[in-house]
Amino acid sequence: MRQRYLIRCVAAGIFVFLATWGNAVHAQETPATHGLIREPDFIERAVIFADRRQGNGEFTNGFYPDLFNMIPGAGWISAGPGYRQWYAKDRAFVDTSMAVSWRGYKLIQGRVELPTIARSRIALGAHYRWQDFTQIGFYGTGPESLEANHSEYGLRSQNLIGYAALRPFEALSIGAQIGWLSPSVRPRGGWFEGNTADTRTVFPANPVYAVPDQGTFVQREVSVTADTRDFPRHATSGGLYRAAVADYDDSEGVFSFRRYEAEAAHFMPVAGSRVVIAVRGWLVGSDTSAGQSVPFYLQPSLGGDNSLRSYADFRFHDRNMLVFNAEGRIALMAHIDAAVFLDAGNVAPRVSDLNLDKRSYGAGLRLHTRQQTFGRVDIARGDEGWRLLFRLGDPLALSRLSRRALLAPFVP
Repeated sequence: MRQRYLIRCVAAGIFVFLATWGNAVHAQETPATHGLIREPDFIERAVIFADRRQGNGEFTNGFYPDLFNMIPGAGWISAGPGYRQWYAKDRAFVDTSMAVSWRGYKLIQGRVELPTIARSRIALGAHYRWQDFTQIGFYGTGPESLEANHSEYGLRSQNLIGYAALRPFEALSIGAQIGWLSPSVRPRGGWFEGNTADTRTVFPANPVYAVPDQGTFVQREVSVTADTRDFPRHATSGGLYRAAVADYDDSEGVFSFRRYEAEAAHFMPVAGSRVVIAVRGWLVGSDTSAGQSVPFYLQPSLGGDNSLRSYADFRFHDRNMLVFNAEGRIALMAHIDAAVFLDAGNVAPRVSDLNLDKRSYGAGLRLHTRQQTFGRVDIARGDEGWRLLFRLGDPLALSRLSRRALLAPFVP
């Protein structure tokens, strides 16, 4: 009770602080500063340089650096070459890239899309992805899993997916996709391994290790998304609301399941977007038939830089997951925001058991242009201590929604 009262006080204090500072900034700043502090020239030049090479996203032809495709846990940076080209008067494009991360994760992907059918009302495409992730964290299943049971496993997979999207209105998209996923759970490896135990050693009785091969999944999904954000990679107003249901059919007849998702994020500008208050809620549920289970690498997971920031990546796994994030950002300089945040969530074997008992809070900095966040630093505090994060991209950009391929493992 005392902890809940403290959390509520912190949240209320954050809101009052943001509103007060927002009014002060609006009243005092000049057009030349665009923030509380005048920005040094070298920061502005660095942001302009990065924006010219990444800011136009899929609309740019030619080579580009692939910096944003790797999953959490891959290390502090990943990079590789990418190439994108538009054809037939911008009616089709081809995109391909490869990347290697600090911890030896590897990724090769290619995509072909026709995005402007029927005056841009319909998009059709196909996406292939090969990935080799070498040190994915697993602590066991359930909200009471122990930090001391930290283990790691490798996962190599291939994924081919075809997709279609109908856009009856600019902000509304109805999507459908069918895909093929071939995963292979492997011993941990890669670079900078440390002394972490292999998952098979710590959890030898897990159902994943009871079968010789993981088989092949056929995945079918339908979704409805309403997106009114001004800029998906650096939203300052609007929101995103999504519901989805997906089937995963296992060729071995062991791990077939159905997944349900509901998600909402909203961004509220104060003082001409110099202060932004962002909130996000996300619910994921799983359902299986008798005798089936969800493999741990596809179970909803919680923890890390996009969910509970004071906990390690993939800290909690179970069939169902709930997370809530609140973040306030203040324009410190023209291209740097100061941020404070509060995260809460949990996992559970049943949806009715979900709660917000796992919590973290902290502060950080965001480096951005008007349309995109390029980097951030966060320091977070929770029940398992402090955590310092350096990441590329915005924590609430929901970039996973722009990936057409099925990600394995499940990425929060």
